[in-house]
Amino acid sequence: MAAPVLALQDARITFGGGDLFRDISLGIELGMRIALVGRNGSGKSTLLKAIAGDIELDGGERFLQAGTRVGYLRQQPEIVPGRTVHEQVSTGLPPELKQDGMDSGYLVDRVLEGVGIEGDRLLETLSGGEARRVSLAEALVSDPDVLLLDEPTNHLDIKTILWLEQELKSFKGALLIISHDRQFLKNLTNSLFWLDRGKLRTHGKGFAAFEEWSEEILRAEEVELKKMDKRIADETDWSRKGITARRARNEGRLRALNKLRAERKERTSRVGNAKLEVKSGDKSGRVVVEATEITKSFETASGEQLQIIKKFSTRIMRGDRVGIIGPNGAGKSTLLKMLIGELAPDSGTIKLGTNLTPAVFDQKRESLNPEESLWDTLADPGSGQLLVKGEVRHVVAYLRDFLFEDKQAKSPVKSLSGGEKNRLLLAKLLARESNLLVLDEPTNDLDMETLDLLEDMLSGYDGTLILISHDRDFLDQLVTSVIAIEEGGEVNEYVGGYTDYLRQRKEAEKPAPKKQSSAPKATPEKPKSQRNKLTYKDQRDLDRLPEVMEKLEAKIQELEIALADPDLFTKSPDKFQTLSTDHAAAQQELSDAEERWLELEIMQEELNS
Repeated sequence: MAAPVLALQDARITFGGGDLFRDISLGIELGMRIALVGRNGSGKSTLLKAIAGDIELDGGERFLQAGTRVGYLRQQPEIVPGRTVHEQVSTGLPPELKQDGMDSGYLVDRVLEGVGIEGDRLLETLSGGEARRVSLAEALVSDPDVLLLDEPTNHLDIKTILWLEQELKSFKGALLIISHDRQFLKNLTNSLFWLDRGKLRTHGKGFAAFEEWSEEILRAEEVELKKMDKRIADETDWSRKGITARRARNEGRLRALNKLRAERKERTSRVGNAKLEVKSGDKSGRVVVEATEITKSFETASGEQLQIIKKFSTRIMRGDRVGIIGPNGAGKSTLLKMLIGELAPDSGTIKLGTNLTPAVFDQKRESLNPEESLWDTLADPGSGQLLVKGEVRHVVAYLRDFLFEDKQAKSPVKSLSGGEKNRLLLAKLLARESNLLVLDEPTNDLDMETLDLLEDMLSGYDGTLILISHDRDFLDQLVTSVIAIEEGGEVNEYVGGYTDYLRQRKEAEKPAPKKQSSAPKATPEKPKSQRNKLTYKDQRDLDRLPEVMEKLEAKIQELEIALADPDLFTKSPDKFQTLSTDHAAAQQELSDAEERWLELEIMQEELNS
């Protein structure tokens, strides 16, 4: 076994009057690619700072072999006003290269091209995500022997994540990575450090082995816990939640997702640029969004028109789970806003389904009041209760579902970490009645436990889901189709998750087979209809259906108000049953009317084309 180039011996860090961890010993050898995992708040980032030498140990020793260089990507980059991006990244160059302006400049430019940041920009003009990419470039250009990365994929698009993976695969030193991106860790690591309840466990395999290994440990602990008192069992329960949440992502759930994907594939066919059409007689659900050849351009600083979306068509039905992917700045959020009606296209049409109740994830968390407590954010302050999908829940019990501790209920929102704020916002969103859930990069700043929780919540969501994400595993676990924004404003839709998208793209890029020498018999074309307008009955239905749907929506709303009376069932069970029957019938009538109206709209468009 090679000697470690960096090591901790009996390390202890004290936080808030107690030990965050103690008696931790570890060694890092060249060639090791380590995933550092642990639940949120376990001290992973603090341990990484101790390994980097950024903070002093409260006990124990840190050893660094002479001449060993350590590169460290911090979660919070440092901004120096007046300094350019190129100058900042150049500070990370090894001393021997700083004297050679040409070579070192080339290295800086190459890394900046990879992370997608222009070198002449001033640091203070960068967004939080851009500043983080500059810090990543600074760490990569330092040519370290040991590279420590704390959430390196946060705010990176998939293209940049793939570039970073390739860079790190060719890295000859030692890697230690904290990341919530499971696919990133699976592709890069060959060792595991698991920080759990102040104890560090190590394993000689990469992250792909984590779930099986950790479950074996927890099963063995459960046997021992039966011999211990309830206090110790309660202390361990918190850490088990993260692992057992992963168990919930079981084969049954994946089978259900694959069934949804198969249903979507059966009812869709790609025509031209991802235009989706529904087969005759398809009754798979009401229409949520119908986009027809939508286009969007923006004016650049130089006055030129930059087209980011070009003639894209899609049809999203109730129950679909759609993921939107593409490079940063490609127009993902713009497309999302057009699909939900917040932004008008330059050309083309967007038709939204009726009776939509959307809930939108706010990336900036502006809907959270930092001075309010978690209790007041979610519940009526007097009763401490809230309505979750028609069920009355106590706020503390509901917070437990989102991995909050009971004592946090009365804490102010401003005391939470970024990931915890995202978790609270998700709790607030998912408590609301909605049939369309819109999430713009919900996985940023989330730890694995919260990601597991979010996946479980979304897998059970019975409405329509549209999300933007750069997390490949997250997309594979949840979506039934992927909308990819590609070069030149081209937008294409693929059935399945991210892995299915890669496979279909690869198949589409294969060269077409050579033509046979003897031409096959031509299939006779079906005679085109000579009719150039709708029949009288069809035109009458097309004209009257919008008013019919509007009246049905109003009727449904009135019935829902009446059914919301908590005393109705007790006072008059017969009336409650009648109203419920009427409500179901009205919803079915509305669904049928929508289907008929959309069918006629498509017929009208075909006749006019």
